[in-house]
Amino acid sequence: MLDPTEIADLEKTQIALEEDLNNPALFKDQKLYADTARRHGELSRVLGVFRRYRKTEEDLSGAKLLLMDQNPEIRELASLEIPDLELRKKSLEEELKILLLPKDPNDAKNTVVEIRAGAGGEEAALFANDLFRMYLRYAESRGWKTELLSQSLAEAGGLKEVVFLVEGDGVYSHLKHESGVHRVQRVPATEAQGRIHTSTVTVAVLPEAEEVDVDIKPEEVRFDVYRSSGPGGQSVNTTDSAVRATHLPTGEANHVPHVEA
Repeated sequence: MLDPTEIADLEKTQIALEEDLNNPALFKDQKLYADTARRHGELSRVLGVFRRYRKTEEDLSGAKLLLMDQNPEIRELASLEIPDLELRKKSLEEELKILLLPKDPNDAKNTVVEIRAGAGGEEAALFANDLFRMYLRYAESRGWKTELLSQSLAEAGGLKEVVFLVEGDGVYSHLKHESGVHRVQRVPATEAQGRIHTSTVTVAVLPEAEEVDVDIKPEEVRFDVYRSSGPGGQSVNTTDSAVRATHLPTGEANHVPHVEA
């Protein structure tokens, strides 16, 4: 549990982050602004829960003092209130412990989810579609936004593959444990004789990659053009059909791996 010194340090950090967020210059760096806003939000949640915890502690102490009141009605009201306050205190304490755990740096990122039908043929494709709809409903219930990136339909109305983006607060922290093979045993709609089928679907959950600015100076790139060699049809050995681009880092003698097109 946090001590008063730690709380004071967190409050100072929160104030400093608020000042940064109010600085117009911060908007020039969108990544820095997003990181600052995310850190401020995390601190606000921790301090908010801690303040509710301290308030509950004070209310609980006050209720216990009222048990010694001379008025029997007040003692009865206090005895009824104490169990609820103790339960609330325990719940807030557990929530605070979770908030103070070390964070995965990817937890706050948006998430790309890929669902692929595995073993089971058309039934696996139907199961993949069921999972896709389930994740969409879950995202909707949490106020997250979803964007379909690609999909491949199966003949029976299921999905061979679907990839979609989920955007929202702490999306990756909620979905990252969904990665893996999902299995279902049921009588599918494609089964005419009522037999139970086992089908599998793979789910991949990836944090959305951040944009990275790469600045390559024109003078650091060398282009070499080659002609095809060996047996072949018309124009072989006479047409420039291969291009190699090599990056030459400034101040380095060795070439980095080249890219051929």
